[in-house]
Amino acid sequence: MSKTRYIFITGGVSSSLGKGVTVAALGCLLEARGYTVSLQKMDPYINIDPGTMSPYQHGEVYVTEDGAETDLDLGYYERFTKSKFSRKNSVSTGQIYHAVIERERKGDYLGRTVQVVPHITNEIRNRIYNLTRDQETDFVIVEIGGTVGDIESIPFLEAIRQMRYEHGMNQVLFLHLTLVPTITAAGEAKTKPTQHSVKELLALGIQPDVLICRINKPMSKEMKNKISLFCNVKEQNVISAVDITTSIYEIPLMYREDKLDEVVLNALGMDLRKLNFSQWENMVKKIRNTKKTVKVALIGKYISLQDAYRSVYESLAHGGISNDVEVEVVKINPEDIDSKNIKELLKGVHGVLVPGGFGERGIEGKIAAIQYARTKQIPFFGICLGMQCAVIEFARNVLGFKDANSTEFKPNVEYPVISMIEEQKEIERMGGTMRLGAYPCLVKKGSLAYTEYKAERISERHRHRFEFTLRYKDDFEKKGMNLSGFSPDGSLAEIVEIPNHPWFIGVQFHPEFQSKPTDPHPLFAGFIKAASKLAKKTED
Repeated sequence: MSKTRYIFITGGVSSSLGKGVTVAALGCLLEARGYTVSLQKMDPYINIDPGTMSPYQHGEVYVTEDGAETDLDLGYYERFTKSKFSRKNSVSTGQIYHAVIERERKGDYLGRTVQVVPHITNEIRNRIYNLTRDQETDFVIVEIGGTVGDIESIPFLEAIRQMRYEHGMNQVLFLHLTLVPTITAAGEAKTKPTQHSVKELLALGIQPDVLICRINKPMSKEMKNKISLFCNVKEQNVISAVDITTSIYEIPLMYREDKLDEVVLNALGMDLRKLNFSQWENMVKKIRNTKKTVKVALIGKYISLQDAYRSVYESLAHGGISNDVEVEVVKINPEDIDSKNIKELLKGVHGVLVPGGFGERGIEGKIAAIQYARTKQIPFFGICLGMQCAVIEFARNVLGFKDANSTEFKPNVEYPVISMIEEQKEIERMGGTMRLGAYPCLVKKGSLAYTEYKAERISERHRHRFEFTLRYKDDFEKKGMNLSGFSPDGSLAEIVEIPNHPWFIGVQFHPEFQSKPTDPHPLFAGFIKAASKLAKKTED
């Protein structure tokens, strides 16, 4: 029988309590004790994946090495642990039902009635077991999306109840993340919502082993005792999840102080191996002791929702960690930018970043911001669409191609400097039609990109349909834009840069998907280093 232990994390009372970060933090702590982990997100929505969902609905789409479009929580999983994840680590209700219906259409169920129990629940369990079929890990930690009581998540909860029944308490553990709100007028934390949330779980046949309580200050012994008594959970298994003030990367330390890792290992009868946590602790210490700040303008149309550019914000913070500075992000909506106010909007910023995206809205504002950064010698970083906008700006204002554009926005443009990947021109469906996942790239020696990567061959993750139009390559290079990264066969331009500039790089890929706080991505580290130099210069 498999020796893998399964840990399931559910959420109660409210959404957005931080289940994803809790999963990631627990994975981080177990890895620090020398165990191997695999983390999985189970989302109750009926979409196959979040690829066609608006960032306003679901935050950013995180892309794995193998090209899966997944929930942004997988970004936390990869940033907090050493593990690499794939499409196996992201599951939705849509995928589950799609797989079961496909099998029914093929006749695999031999004429039987197809039902939620056992067919849907079996498929859910199968997706969990899939994680360890190729390579066994010590722990599989699964986040059940949504909030207990939601109708959508009931099949997932039934599936994990069955797993506990089948494997027993020594192999399956239930953690429940819940809210202990403070009533402002009374200044008193209330445990009743947690009690009701646990009752909901009990009604579904699940008794939590560990309760993690979101609260604005650590729980008293009396409060832990009360929750323990009413929820039938050992007092030492009631953990405080206090609001963090400085950085999200303090969360593993907070859980360590309340001995979450020890509670989990003891409950599953596992050895308390020596904790090797110094690298993480030193990184957090660095964040806490940072004195200097640099300002980076992020020009994006989804700035009103923090999660829409989550990996970019985190990667900028990582760049700050590697340069001993705090990065203050100045969020600017490109639709608010025009030639009259751009100087005021970008006043005092030490770097400009234009992230990825789709659609024409806000494009002219992005192009205006890039022109300002290029001409005023402000460090610039363009990611995916940001790189394409940099190409359009250069074509219009340096090459003199006044009509230059992308065929995404203007199909019959005179100078299509950005155009559709040839083999995808006939595709009409929205889902899964892009260049997705990790692809190799060859970096020119002597370029700024080579200076940052210190490597000739790199691998980065993509999510896009449009590319630099190669027939204009010579025009750009004659006028001073260096195409410094290409696909191995030379057919796709991956990196553009301007040598006679403090720091100006546009990349067709998404480097934010490979940055970690303990190992910042070289491009983000280099960008913040250049921004720090400008900040120091303006101070002097």
